[in-house]
Amino acid sequence: MSAPTVWLTTLGCSKNQVDSDKITALLGESGYSDASDPESADVVMVNTCAFIEDARRESIDTILGLSEAKRDDAKLVVMGCMAQRYEQELIEALPEADAVIGLDRYPELVDEIDSMTGWQPVNFTGLRRSHMDILESVKRPTSSTPFAYVKVAEGCNKTCAFCAIPLIRGKQRSRDGDRVVTEIEGLVDGGVQEIVLVAQDLAAYGRDNGAGSIERLVEDAASVDGLGRLRLYYLFPKEIRQGLIDIMTGHPVIANYFDLSLQHSSRTLLRSMRRPGSGSGHLELIARIRSAAPRAATRSSFIVGYPGETEDDLEGLAGFLTEAELDWAGFFPYSAEAGTDAAEMPDQVPSHEIAERLRYLQGIQDEITATKNASMVGSAVDVLIDQVEDGQAVGRSYREAPEIDGMILLDSGGVGEWVSANIDGAYGTDLSATVVHG
Repeated sequence: MSAPTVWLTTLGCSKNQVDSDKITALLGESGYSDASDPESADVVMVNTCAFIEDARRESIDTILGLSEAKRDDAKLVVMGCMAQRYEQELIEALPEADAVIGLDRYPELVDEIDSMTGWQPVNFTGLRRSHMDILESVKRPTSSTPFAYVKVAEGCNKTCAFCAIPLIRGKQRSRDGDRVVTEIEGLVDGGVQEIVLVAQDLAAYGRDNGAGSIERLVEDAASVDGLGRLRLYYLFPKEIRQGLIDIMTGHPVIANYFDLSLQHSSRTLLRSMRRPGSGSGHLELIARIRSAAPRAATRSSFIVGYPGETEDDLEGLAGFLTEAELDWAGFFPYSAEAGTDAAEMPDQVPSHEIAERLRYLQGIQDEITATKNASMVGSAVDVLIDQVEDGQAVGRSYREAPEIDGMILLDSGGVGEWVSANIDGAYGTDLSATVVHG
């Protein structure tokens, strides 16, 4: 029999994408090949997200859509965070799924697919039966983009009242720093120019098991030969020491880009969330960053409509946004997650009110982002080109993270190239630029 083909759709965050990359590599080691589309695949897989209600809804819609699109004899496998948290419920509610495999059952994943397809592995390497926590032993496939995410830890030791991540992925487990660097070296050898380090609580790397410090890891990662840019995601404000700021703003390979997990500006709500800090504390942190690097880019995300959020809290957050002048910000409607303390709190905000508040805050931030972008016109930046579509080159400078921020439209260049460019236009979240030749 010919090798079965697999189509894998990934939903959710960059950490899920890392898992999917490694699962794809693991299946390849067992002889499976990639399908060109879900309609032709022998096995269709969905790596789901369960972070908030909207993510779960998207996961279900995607599962049902792929169930309709696949061949009648193809197998449908549901995996990832939603499968971990709601395995039995999905088994009962989704007869379309041939298997529901949560994170804890990843060691069984390939055997399960072998059984469904009748495939006898041709390239057994011994890795298939290893403990697959964060898929440690699996080599990454060649990236299809000039950037790649590298996960340095799994799980989280924080006990935020709204968050179900520890219930899904468990306590923090940091990877060995040398293995992280080896993974980065392999990706760079395969053509990757930008590495994005990710974890649920990146700045707390190594504190759970003595694997090292985030400062040492970042320095080692940035020293990989051939790496053009290193970027950090998900920095918990309390964990950001001055030493990390100094390294991030002083190393030529590390992007002056700070993705800060602030969540809100109200001290009262932050205490209810079981998070330290306040609006004034957040502003002090941002000031320290800008003191070290005045042109540093800043991003954060905020929960809107957390239980007990008042109009005063809302206006306080609006004022904070205006004063902080973040380059980028995302806003998420509060979602009551079963098993979290916040889900049982009084004063839950109605969904229609949350939606209205979110639109209000997003409007304020959109103006701030547009103003910040307009201030870039006339400046020169180094740009990594991510894609070329219909002759239009699209890339990013240190200010734009892949897949979540704006982009720079260029008049020339090829995928994976670094170019110097002069910013000559600003259009909301995006910029245009002319490549400087010679």
